[in-house]
Amino acid sequence: MSDGKRESAARAADQGETAETAEEEGGPGPETSGAEASGKGATRTDATGPGTTGPEATGSPEAEPGEGGAEGSEGGAGDSGGGAAGGAEPAGKPEPARKPAPARRGRIAAAVGILGELLITAGLVLALFVVYSLWWTNVLADRQAEKRGDRVREHWAADRGPGDLDTRDGIGFLHVPSMSSDDILVMKGTDPKELNQGIAGYYTEPVKSALPQDQSGNFSLAAHRDGHGAKFHRIDKIDKGDPIVFETKNTWYVYKVFKTLPQTSKYNVDVLDPVPKGSGATKRGRYITLTTCTPVYTSKYRYIVWGELVRTEDVDEDRTPPAELR
Repeated sequence: MSDGKRESAARAADQGETAETAEEEGGPGPETSGAEASGKGATRTDATGPGTTGPEATGSPEAEPGEGGAEGSEGGAGDSGGGAAGGAEPAGKPEPARKPAPARRGRIAAAVGILGELLITAGLVLALFVVYSLWWTNVLADRQAEKRGDRVREHWAADRGPGDLDTRDGIGFLHVPSMSSDDILVMKGTDPKELNQGIAGYYTEPVKSALPQDQSGNFSLAAHRDGHGAKFHRIDKIDKGDPIVFETKNTWYVYKVFKTLPQTSKYNVDVLDPVPKGSGATKRGRYITLTTCTPVYTSKYRYIVWGELVRTEDVDEDRTPPAELR
């Protein structure tokens, strides 16, 4: 074998090894063009197969190995693309699983929201009830008492009614300058339905009250301290020696406070006796007793004020009040 043939055979063998290496790496050998490696199903021809000479396997004898390598790279890229398109994607970093919606937290938040709304509503209702109890009931009771008081004075002016004591719309008016500037209408009874009319009532039970014109006894009265007119709201402003005046159709009855009892049991009815126990009085006389609830805004105890009649005055044509009211 001549030296030229030996070189051709060696070159062919080297090219065959190169092709096998390229095939193992996933791309065609230097002999395969990019078009042949594009995935059309063409079969690679063995460069050293029977009947194939070295020049036929390598293409043009002048082709440089570098050019063939470039073509092989392009072909490898084509095969790689085809593999990526036709096969499964390579396994990468798994995408983190999404957490399910916090249903439990949402239910708790909804429950808290509903509870908050209920508390706000309850607060508003309570506030409205307080306004109604302590203010609006005063407005309504004062209007009603004023109308009744006007009717009483109209009866007196028209000289109607059974003499000195007219009990149809009230028996008279209580004046306590140190407690209130109002003329407090006095009617029969101390049940809430009477006192809620914005008046003071005289007791019929458990101890029956005397009346001002009686020669002895205890003229005992009650009224609300808060709400429904709150006629005795400032009873704690009454001091020993202060005047209490009761006005009837024909007479002014002037009393003088001699004792106060800031707190006693609401079951203590002895304070209403004809000679009231706890007042310091020891003999029968003509007394007046004012009672109401205490502390303010509660009805746990009773606040008591006692007075004793010091004189009476006839009512003149102008109904001039006594000196204690001027």
